[in-house]
Amino acid sequence: MQSNEPGNAERTQPADPARDGLQTPCLLLDAAKVRANVDRMRAHLTGLGVAFRPHLKTAKSLDVARIAMTAPEGPAMVSTLREAEYFAEGGVRDMIYGVGIAPAKLDRVAAIRARGVDLAVILDSLEQADAVAAQARAAGDALPVLIEVDADGHRSGVAPDDTATLVAIGRRLTEGGAALRGVLLHAGDSYALSDPAALADAAEAERRAAVRAADALRGAGLPCPVVSIGSTPTARFARDLTGVTEVRAGVFMFGDLYQAGTGAVAVADIALSVLATVIGHQRAKGWIIVDAGWMALSRDRGTAKQAVDQGYGVVCDLAGQAYPDLLVADANQEHGIVALRRGSGARLPDLPVGSRIRILPNHACATGAQHECYHVLDEAGRVSGVWPRINGW
Repeated sequence: MQSNEPGNAERTQPADPARDGLQTPCLLLDAAKVRANVDRMRAHLTGLGVAFRPHLKTAKSLDVARIAMTAPEGPAMVSTLREAEYFAEGGVRDMIYGVGIAPAKLDRVAAIRARGVDLAVILDSLEQADAVAAQARAAGDALPVLIEVDADGHRSGVAPDDTATLVAIGRRLTEGGAALRGVLLHAGDSYALSDPAALADAAEAERRAAVRAADALRGAGLPCPVVSIGSTPTARFARDLTGVTEVRAGVFMFGDLYQAGTGAVAVADIALSVLATVIGHQRAKGWIIVDAGWMALSRDRGTAKQAVDQGYGVVCDLAGQAYPDLLVADANQEHGIVALRRGSGARLPDLPVGSRIRILPNHACATGAQHECYHVLDEAGRVSGVWPRINGW
């Protein structure tokens, strides 16, 4: 079917000398959309009576953290110790390092805590518990720990009904000088869902597993003040969080095409895009060549497993409006191949060499990791500043 959407030449592009002077490819971040996404999530979780601990692994930016956190000191979740160090430098004092602790990293954890940061770690084995207890004794610091519990077989964690292992880990920690703070779960399998009812069921299963594990620890006389769950899809579709104390989520702040495929965000809510320049054409093939390849967009092709395959990203005009059925259909290291979706009746837009486009990412975390900063858009869609971001472990 022929699309009635206007082509590029018929669209009014917002004038912005600051944007036009940017070297491409680079990241654009719509700050108003970030704030709106955070406000929606916070209101939803407040209505369910739980605290919100934003996961900063997507943002890796203090400026974004200050929007997401409830206070300048936190709370927050990080995925690398480099993030923990960076946010500690920015004044964040309440953090969980959300990857199972490697014993060789405990000295680095201790150094961060020595700066007055309440940095907790997670683990799911007696071996890790022994290493943490030894570190706690050596440093004279009751290092806080959450036991990771397996919500759905997605990745790591103790089975929620494996009471013997949960209790053994808890006792090894408390008797060894560490502080058992609670349990932590991540319903990673929810990312494969898209039906709202199924996502609500996944959220309920995550909640039940968390409460079951917490009850097992408490029943053995062990402390469990924190019951922490979280993923963007389950946070968005949870309807009852009885027994949970906090929810963690992160990618929802920016949104991406994968999360739009689950229904956790709308395409219109996606705050992150890559600015790229048209550098050529292969007209016989119906291709427009741009200077953003997989080094700028990432190789993430997660939407290929969803009902709608979005290639390497959806192509938009400079106002952020998607061209009908126009995708980055393929990518080399520094070249993106823009083409219409197969079977589309839409018209390829007229984009001469030098024209600029915006590309919505499949996975905001992976795309962000290719860049060092965000060029921030104000409410008028103009570049109004630069927010640094960090990478590394």
